[in-house]
Amino acid sequence: MKIVVIGGTGLIGSKLVTKLREHGHEAVAASPNTGVNTLTGEGLDKALDGASTVVDVSNSPSFEASAVMDFFRTSTHNLLAAEAAAGVGHHVALSVVGTERLPESGYFQAKIAQEKQIEGGSTPYSIVHATQFFEFVPAIADSATQDGTVHMAAVAFQPIAGDEVAQQVGRVAVGSPLNGRVEIAGPERYRMDEFFREALAARNDPRKVVTDPHARYFGAELGERSLVPDDGAVLGQIRYRDWS
Repeated sequence: MKIVVIGGTGLIGSKLVTKLREHGHEAVAASPNTGVNTLTGEGLDKALDGASTVVDVSNSPSFEASAVMDFFRTSTHNLLAAEAAAGVGHHVALSVVGTERLPESGYFQAKIAQEKQIEGGSTPYSIVHATQFFEFVPAIADSATQDGTVHMAAVAFQPIAGDEVAQQVGRVAVGSPLNGRVEIAGPERYRMDEFFREALAARNDPRKVVTDPHARYFGAELGERSLVPDDGAVLGQIRYRDWS
């Protein structure tokens, strides 16, 4: 099966391409680095020729509200049009658990717009909602730092290893379209503030983590279950303490 991975040279994309090839699939890593640009359409028709499935794990290079909205709207429009022309039978997109619960955030508004485009398109689809990746822990802490102190809300937090994200996205990609969503998360649920307190200490990071009920995550205040899946999510097996 030929599977084109948009964002195939990034963190999750590169892992996904490797896993798909290990299982005998023709996995194509498509990104600007390989001559495929979903914003301009460059290289899309050639990359999608003969593809059964397209997996979009790309992300905006800027998280500024208007830039990220333009990225996902334009990229998804071009991708769906190219898929229709090529006769692609399955569009898989990686999104985020809780997207619909954080409308204050420009980033999550853009992800909602992306998902609506996919749902309204002609290509059968599957959307994978994942929780935060272990690999993003330092960047999340940095974004929450004010004057050298990390501000975190005391809400539920259930991160997942990038390898297991790629594994689950791959399983969805080789299956039949869901025409719906599936949620994936790590095996352990934490309090977000406590998790970051322990994670930074384990890294010998001297920053203090303070519990702040008004701490923002990508521009939005968090509720208790904003970032965790509902019942029935697919859970990984890798624990953060073992991964780190």
